[in-house]
Amino acid sequence: MAPSSKIRVYNTLTRQKEDFQTVEPGKVGMYLCGPTVYAEAHIGHMVGPVIFDTIKRYLVYSGYQVLWVVNITDVDDKLIASANKRGVPMSQVATEMTMDYMANLQALGVNQIDSMPRATDNMDEIIHFIEELIENGFAYENAGDVFFDVTRDPEYGQLSNRTLEGQLGEGGGAAAKKRSAGDFALWKSAKKGEPSWASPWGEGRPGWHIECSAMSRKILGKTFDIHGGGLDLVFPHHENELAQSRCCHGQPMARYWMHNGLMRSGAAGKVGGKSDRQSTAPPADVEAETAGKISRSKGAGGLAKLIEEQTGDRIRFFLLRSQYRSTIVFGPEGLEEAGQSLGAFYRLIARFERLSGESFYLRGDQELEYAKTRVAGDANLANAQAGLLTELAKLRASFLEKMDDDFNTGAAVSDLFETSRTINRYVDAENLEDSTQRTAERMQTFRSGMSVLRELGAILGLFHKEPKNAASDEGADGQVVDGLMKVLIDLRAQARAKKDFATSDTIRDGLAGVGITLQDLKEGTTWEKA
Repeated sequence: MAPSSKIRVYNTLTRQKEDFQTVEPGKVGMYLCGPTVYAEAHIGHMVGPVIFDTIKRYLVYSGYQVLWVVNITDVDDKLIASANKRGVPMSQVATEMTMDYMANLQALGVNQIDSMPRATDNMDEIIHFIEELIENGFAYENAGDVFFDVTRDPEYGQLSNRTLEGQLGEGGGAAAKKRSAGDFALWKSAKKGEPSWASPWGEGRPGWHIECSAMSRKILGKTFDIHGGGLDLVFPHHENELAQSRCCHGQPMARYWMHNGLMRSGAAGKVGGKSDRQSTAPPADVEAETAGKISRSKGAGGLAKLIEEQTGDRIRFFLLRSQYRSTIVFGPEGLEEAGQSLGAFYRLIARFERLSGESFYLRGDQELEYAKTRVAGDANLANAQAGLLTELAKLRASFLEKMDDDFNTGAAVSDLFETSRTINRYVDAENLEDSTQRTAERMQTFRSGMSVLRELGAILGLFHKEPKNAASDEGADGQVVDGLMKVLIDLRAQARAKKDFATSDTIRDGLAGVGITLQDLKEGTTWEKA
């Protein structure tokens, strides 16, 4: 299968959408800046991984071979401070927090990462990279510290739209060693009691920016296709990465710089309706856009508890329901609405399993394989001439067009909702709840329709396993509600059997007034939150 030629990507470097053309035809190298593992992850750390996991899924689905790298920064001032505070080695803190990060990724269905290099495992590559910059005249050493000379790069500042005069330099003792305030550290001389590595400039450790340049080059090459990260990384991290890699190699570091919007706390909008994200800020206004971002310093945290309360699927869906470059407004209302919206899909899936006697969920590697090609989806609808499959073919085409347009999951989700509604309408119109109406032809059409839902859901990393109820939906309160609903449904059934339709309608209408709907099926009555 030849890769799709329709994909367009917004490039932060050029500030416009561009046709997606890879360095090597049919292959994609993609790098996402990962966490500094000094404390437990918070919800903001999951935005980029979920988005780029979905991007990889769609690229693979569209025919590309994708190598996706997410780095781990396991040496840093914050890590050292955390280790000292706890009285344990820095490596112990890094290992514990990396395990926490990876457990959260797994819970949110982020399973497409191919490589997760650690800075401490790549010291030789980092040191060699710095040596090349010094040899080429772009870096200098002073008393054990090595700095990148920003004045030697005439293009410095193009990613963040800054001038050299607008740079802010590091303070402290390092400032006196610099030739200009905007120069940044490539290697830091060791301080007493801190972890360090031997180098041509003495014992020390690398600066933050050089780590990513060295690790990405080692795995993806001097120029790769996509470099991703949060909007807060445009400056200084990505600007400095870009400069040191371009100067070292004489060629671009990445073809496309992609930045996801950040997360802010606040009231959320309605899922499936108005967007709960603010409009995308231009790269030149990074400070304004990042001023209110969620971070550990602002009290964010407890991701494991949040996942337990809300489920990973619900959080993933919440993060994907708008265009990735926009700012996410985070709040409990939005998560709850995301859960209710997912519930509509899962009710359709349960309906399919009940009527067909078959499992909707694929097992083992089937789910990943299903999302890796458009061929199965094309074949599924190849003979559609009228009715349900014709409608679904149009919705599928619309979904894919929106994903081709800078991976617009938010817009694509609207087609996913309509796919579900269209299938439900078909089941109702053909009266498939009545077993006598379930002809082989109708059920095969139903199966084909559900295959479309499975295909599009797999692109987003959804509907690949049976849903787990959120903790907020379980426990003693949930059991009480279930018990009360059984009593009310039984009372209504008794009233209907006596032809007391006034009482039956009163129960139904009263429940509807508090957001609960009843569905009368041949097999019995079911209930759900509206």
